[in-house]
Amino acid sequence: MESQSPSQSSGLFDPVLNVFQAVGAFILNFFQRAGALTIFIGQAIYHSFVPPFFPAQLWRQLVDIGYYSLPVVGMTALFTGMVLALQSYTGFTRFNAEGAIAGVVVLSVTRELAPVLAGLMVAGRVGAAIAAEIGTMRVTEQIDALSTLSVNPFKYLIAPRLIAATVMLPILVLIGDIIGVYGGYVVSIYNLGFSSGSYLTQTWDILETMDVVSGLVKAGAFGFIVAMMGCYNGFNSGRGAQGVGAATTNAVVSSSILILIFNYLLTQVFFS
Repeated sequence: MESQSPSQSSGLFDPVLNVFQAVGAFILNFFQRAGALTIFIGQAIYHSFVPPFFPAQLWRQLVDIGYYSLPVVGMTALFTGMVLALQSYTGFTRFNAEGAIAGVVVLSVTRELAPVLAGLMVAGRVGAAIAAEIGTMRVTEQIDALSTLSVNPFKYLIAPRLIAATVMLPILVLIGDIIGVYGGYVVSIYNLGFSSGSYLTQTWDILETMDVVSGLVKAGAFGFIVAMMGCYNGFNSGRGAQGVGAATTNAVVSSSILILIFNYLLTQVFFS
């Protein structure tokens, strides 16, 4: 019987070695990206609290992220509250529990729907815009020009966007809470025939301070996530239009996934 040569024997293990090589490369790449993101977050937070500051840039981002996002967040909250009232009525009539609709609407909007939907909408609008803007600056070497002029890019580009998103999203969610509850109120009163006084009384009785506070805390965390993912992906954008497009897509996708993950984690912390 002929014995196999060492080259033939090693060839038998090539598929297995390729699998281990692919897994190892994935793990190394994952930890490399996680480490780079951690360092970026640490630098961004540090430069957000240490002077010098750029008030003009901060004001611009407050207006852009907060004021210009208000219409889309308001429309989303309004129709979410209206649909929630209709769906709750359809389901609760089977159990003769129509009186619980007011409580379901106000708790669902304040605890979950307003912060999550506002975070996702802002991620689609603001996160993509941040990644595209900073990515374009990276491609056109404007970020390098800032460093040449002794202007720290983290202080001028990252910190204002991070502070503005973290501050403005809770304000947007608070307005969204009011609009969403009002949407449920309008449908319940004018479409489902509820008593206005009874509906408002039930809403006020069921609502607690922690319901609103938990939603606002979630909103602050979601704003931080949206701004951080937009800045990180834009700051590390690849060259050319394709790199900017990939950075924009990654910013929106990563923000949306992290919002859903942290929504569960924060809900577990507040209501476990």
